[in-house]
Amino acid sequence: MEPHNDTQISEFLLLGLSEEPELQPLIFGLFLSMYLITVFGNLVIILLVSSDSHLHTPMYFFLSNLSFVDICFTSTTIPKMLWNIKTQSKVITYEGCITQIYFFILSAVLDIFLLTVMAYDRFVAICHPLYYTVIMNPRLCVLLVLVSWVVCMLNSLLQSLMLLQLSFCTDVKIPHFFCDLSQIIQLACSDTFLNNMVMYFASVLWGGGPLAGILYSYSKIVSSIHGMSSSQGKYKAFTTCASHLLIVSLFFCTSLGVYLSSAATHGSQSSATASVMYTVVTPMLNPFIYSLRNKDIKGAMKRFFVMESLKRPMVLGLERCPWLKGSKLQSVVVIL
Repeated sequence: MEPHNDTQISEFLLLGLSEEPELQPLIFGLFLSMYLITVFGNLVIILLVSSDSHLHTPMYFFLSNLSFVDICFTSTTIPKMLWNIKTQSKVITYEGCITQIYFFILSAVLDIFLLTVMAYDRFVAICHPLYYTVIMNPRLCVLLVLVSWVVCMLNSLLQSLMLLQLSFCTDVKIPHFFCDLSQIIQLACSDTFLNNMVMYFASVLWGGGPLAGILYSYSKIVSSIHGMSSSQGKYKAFTTCASHLLIVSLFFCTSLGVYLSSAATHGSQSSATASVMYTVVTPMLNPFIYSLRNKDIKGAMKRFFVMESLKRPMVLGLERCPWLKGSKLQSVVVIL
């Protein structure tokens, strides 16, 4: 194809997961359900951590940040996909595509960073329990999250700005349900050597580096648990990091699965289908993994609903008895 050096290309076409018309309602319903579950589940985690003083610990501070990023992660891709299915359109503007790539890379790498920080938190809690509160102090926790945000924003900004330098051919079809960085680079007619080098280098650096840190942390955790004499202590130590280990396994295994499937089949459509696992399914499962396997979260949910059920009749009683306003009973209700 003859290169067409038009950097002012106005739009791309997202082909989605399937071009079969009869499958579109099914895909729409399935992804809408998963998106709503993801947003609701992660919002519940954020609400519980912020409202329950028992969860004001480094572990749950990082978990609430992870939940917020997961909401952003799915919100970057799914709403546009649902809108395209609803309007029977495949169009995404050039600016919209670059913006989607920026926030997708930001959320994906930030997910990895937060999972790494959470692994470090579990390492300190299990391997150095006496110094845990000293090491994982509030200032360090906030600093770790802040540095993660800054680094991820700069990385995402760099790769997005580099895309603006590319020229594109007349073929602007993206065989995916969102603007994938590698797919966009493949559509370019200009030299993409530098873009590919930066993309692969960033993948190794921000993917391989944190993964190595997580594996190192858990190797030390396993060694520490193995050295415990008490079986009850071993069980307690294992349960404190079981949920996080399961989430890490889901995220990295599905990401690796997408890479291997695309490399083996050389099919963009199969890669798009496989990418659903880490872009949609994993963020949806995170709240369930933490709520079903974590006693602290389940306890916070019980306390939250008990407090809400106690508040309602008290508030209704105050509304029906105006003479109680200003009394000590009203103060108690306000505190609750």
